[in-house]
Amino acid sequence: MLSTLSRKMLMCLTGLFLSFFLLIHFLGNLQLFLPQEQAHLQFNAYSHFLSGNILIKMVSYVLYASIILHALDGLVITLKNNKSGGGYQSEGRGRASKWYSRNMGILGTLILIFLVIHFQNFWYVYKFGTTPLDENGNKDLYILVVTVFKEWWYVIIYVISMAALCYHLIHGIHSAARTLGLYHPKFVRWFKTAGIVYSVIISVGFALMPVYVFFTAN
Repeated sequence: MLSTLSRKMLMCLTGLFLSFFLLIHFLGNLQLFLPQEQAHLQFNAYSHFLSGNILIKMVSYVLYASIILHALDGLVITLKNNKSGGGYQSEGRGRASKWYSRNMGILGTLILIFLVIHFQNFWYVYKFGTTPLDENGNKDLYILVVTVFKEWWYVIIYVISMAALCYHLIHGIHSAARTLGLYHPKFVRWFKTAGIVYSVIISVGFALMPVYVFFTAN
């Protein structure tokens, strides 16, 4: 059985890896904001490159494992803290803690539900479904993205999930810094500000993607 410290460290390391992946995924998906014809060509070329790269495939396995471990570890920590009458994190109690710090389990659950929907709509369909081909004979992921993002209900789910992700990241980065011993009084303000800026940019940026495609793509 893992100790509480080991679980927090596992949560920290998997969370940091997922945060790094989010940044890379975010930078790649910025191509969706290009003019439609250019976005179509570049996004498909980018997707085809990723799907055929052995290194990316190896990283994807680490990604899947990190998502599962992070979710399971979060569930165990939440259940243990609820059983003991404490909050999600021992350093955040009562009125002094933010509401999202006390509800990380709920935010994490919302994000996990979104990931299941997201993987089903994109990863599963791309890997196992019937996807149209582009002019180069490759799977047309851009058309798949546009088709999904043209569904108003999915756009709403996406935006709400990105709001949950924002608060989850803010608290997660804060907790990770403490767990790694980086939360020195001299740098506390810097870490807090950097965490908030990163969380807002990533979450708002992702949230704008389906909204932009919904209103602009043909």
